Amino acid sequence: MSLIMKNLADWKKSRIKPEEIDKYLNKGRSFIDQEKILSLISQKKKVSRLRINEILAKSLSIQTLELDEVADLLSIDDPEVLSRMQEVALTVKKKVYDNRIVTFAPLYLGNFCVNDCLYCGFRSSNDKAIRKVLDMQEIEKETRYLCGQIGHKRLIVVYGEHPYNDLNYMIETIRTIYNIKEKTRKGFGQIRRVNVNAAPLSIEELKQLRKVGIGTYQVFQETYHRPTYARVHPAGTIKSDYLWRLYSMHRAFEAGIDDVGLGALFGLYDYKYEVMGLAAHNRELENKFGVGAHTISFPRLEPALNTPFIQQSRHKVNDDDFIKLMTVIRLSVPHTGMIITCRETPQMKKKSLSLGITQTDASTKIGVGSYSDSESGQKGERQQFILADTRSLEEMISEFARMGYITSFCTAGYRCGRTGECIMDLLKRGEEGKLCKLNAVLTFREWIDDFASQETKSLAEPLIEKEINEIKKIMPKTFERFDNYYSRVKNGERDLYF
Repeated sequence: MSLIMKNLADWKKSRIKPEEIDKYLNKGRSFIDQEKILSLISQKKKVSRLRINEILAKSLSIQTLELDEVADLLSIDDPEVLSRMQEVALTVKKKVYDNRIVTFAPLYLGNFCVNDCLYCGFRSSNDKAIRKVLDMQEIEKETRYLCGQIGHKRLIVVYGEHPYNDLNYMIETIRTIYNIKEKTRKGFGQIRRVNVNAAPLSIEELKQLRKVGIGTYQVFQETYHRPTYARVHPAGTIKSDYLWRLYSMHRAFEAGIDDVGLGALFGLYDYKYEVMGLAAHNRELENKFGVGAHTISFPRLEPALNTPFIQQSRHKVNDDDFIKLMTVIRLSVPHTGMIITCRETPQMKKKSLSLGITQTDASTKIGVGSYSDSESGQKGERQQFILADTRSLEEMISEFARMGYITSFCTAGYRCGRTGECIMDLLKRGEEGKLCKLNAVLTFREWIDDFASQETKSLAEPLIEKEINEIKKIMPKTFERFDNYYSRVKNGERDLYF
């Protein structure tokens, strides 16, 4: 065995800490009760309109639903009732988050991986993938492009599970990204929030990651169905340990990270089971830590280079079921941010806005080093999967504005300490939406002045004026301070927030 292979084998052996799994189990069992979930979703009972109305009323009061209530919503096939559910989902979203859409960009920092997930273009056995890890100079180049030419203020940085992407590398990359400022048309561009999508980490590693100032920490379970999990994550890999991954967020909370993001990869198993798994996971976090998921993501399987599993999946989710599951997630966890990605088509993205979506990526490139490479395109050998939406950030902002949505680049909550229990309380009372309206207008003004074309600006100005009039009406005591900030931003100051 070569020295490199020996070091890799030793590294893999050191990753999983059994004592950081066992401490959270209940008599050796996890919080995912497979028999209960299967029983709830297999019941063929007809759910009464009265029962559905009671559940919808609970969602409207921003209360997390119980598993039997989630199952009842998933059982609905009546188009009229589904339409009513969608209406309530949008009402819930606007009550909690107002009419904001938050945008971000994913930044893939490396595609080396020790795992061999059957559905992933980055799996270790894929000899068609071109492997790369960005160094600090390359990360700076990518970041300058994202914040200085496109106008992003927040990123989700994505790391493969490999010693090349170890904790020291993660910390150095995040610091590099935060330190960059790039001159723009009227002010400067800067990444103000770095969210992290990474492999499960130990409590001690998470404590160190927290110190560098990360935003949301994401670990997606991929599938909550344990037999399927075992089938798609080959034995002997780190990722094959279902419980090590399942309890990632417990360790994050214990380490002091209180903004966490859940997700499932829809298409690996029955979508109803995965929605129930997400709901159970969120409920577990609320019960144990008093705080649920800050965000929930629901990517669908997409084609990837040299990855035949995707075409063979028996559980692909069609558009109608995808719309239904988004609706049910919004109603089931009314406080959470919901993220739809550029895996989806522009048409599905547009539809999702009426179902309670709060965040999406834009101008997305997922090849390692692709943003600053003007000729990169969608090169499958450099990507984890193939994107369906390759529109620019400006194109999306224009569409949102036509629909009456304001694009928010706000990152104030994290820096003001509005995280964890604090933000959950504000969200459930509908107060966070008011603060975010203020910051949304300020950050939108920044982006319009620094990056927008005249055509986009003409769409945005009436929307901004409408938002300002609403602020004056609903927050008269705050308006004078807001108006001062707004004038200063128009004059070129940046990063003023409430």
